[in-house]
Amino acid sequence: MNTLKYLQIHEYLLDVDLWRLFANLEELTQISLGFVNSLFSIIKDYVDASEASPLMDFISVLTKYFRGSLCQSHQMYCLNYSAAVFYLETLRQRDDFGIYLKWCEQNEQCRRLHLPELLVAPLHRLTRYPLLLKNIWKRSTDSTEKIMIYSIKEKVEKSLRDLEGKVKWLDNFQKFRHLQEIIVWPPLWDRDKRFFIPEYLKHIFKEHMAENILSPTSRHLLYEGKLTLAESARFLDVFLFLFDDFLLVTKTKRNKKKLGGSDTGLLCPSLTPELQTIIKEGGSCMVLDQPIPLDRLVVKSIDPLHVSVFGLRHAFLLQHENRYRQCIAAFLLQAQTENVKKAWIAQITAAISCFTKNQETKKISVFTLPAESSEI
Repeated sequence: MNTLKYLQIHEYLLDVDLWRLFANLEELTQISLGFVNSLFSIIKDYVDASEASPLMDFISVLTKYFRGSLCQSHQMYCLNYSAAVFYLETLRQRDDFGIYLKWCEQNEQCRRLHLPELLVAPLHRLTRYPLLLKNIWKRSTDSTEKIMIYSIKEKVEKSLRDLEGKVKWLDNFQKFRHLQEIIVWPPLWDRDKRFFIPEYLKHIFKEHMAENILSPTSRHLLYEGKLTLAESARFLDVFLFLFDDFLLVTKTKRNKKKLGGSDTGLLCPSLTPELQTIIKEGGSCMVLDQPIPLDRLVVKSIDPLHVSVFGLRHAFLLQHENRYRQCIAAFLLQAQTENVKKAWIAQITAAISCFTKNQETKKISVFTLPAESSEI
């Protein structure tokens, strides 16, 4: 980090974002060093003192740091970690950054470790803090002190659990932000040519914005991937998004010119390589049909004998049914391999089952009367 700062002062690698790579590393280093120094100072004073000295008092140090900013600083760093590693991978493709990285990693302070191995060190340290507190708690003889140390240990473990939830939420938020950028929702008259809407009436139709439909607070993306859609006279490259409440079928459109809102350095690591490629190339995913609710979706595996005449392999069928169980749309899809086909069928089947159970649970909770109070 210091080497990169030095280079940027001398006008090299100016476009490399220091924060996206190292986050709050300086703050974290200072706080961690302060904690270690305070901890060893207590041990040193105890060793240097006479035999009549009191027992080691860890409470003040543990309280100061673990109820202070130690865990918060680690959380901030950890929340940036996955994005930092992904950003590093994009930078390593550059020759100038590769030279800088190689020079730094040859330094003896790196102990022959590469930058990804060094960046993960604060995460490992955070997970070891509960073990440290547990060892201190085991060796403590004062009952009041044991209670205090145990409560601090519980707080740190809760902090770790909270961090896991925050990481998942942040990953989901970033993922949906990119989906909102690349998924295009065509208006009604473009989706289906049967519907004629004069130009002067188009303002009446206010389509729901993608920000509302693809909201990270209301749904989760379970599975995604590229497939081939069989149409009457051609095969079409499509990209499917399986959410926890509906399935979306889109066709991929690649643009030579990148979209202005897309930033390849901000890509979400958990997106599939196919989708990352589409984003990097400034492409988009045009919605083919309305979202298919999972309780109206039927998936069927197709026997190879039935479609071999059309040159289809690894095919399966998706049916969209209305509330009267009439089929209103059908998609004959082809996967790259038989395993990919089975994976899609398994994922869709599991999602439908989970959605149905959740809906039934909600219905039961609505119609179930509250338990009668024992005081009545």
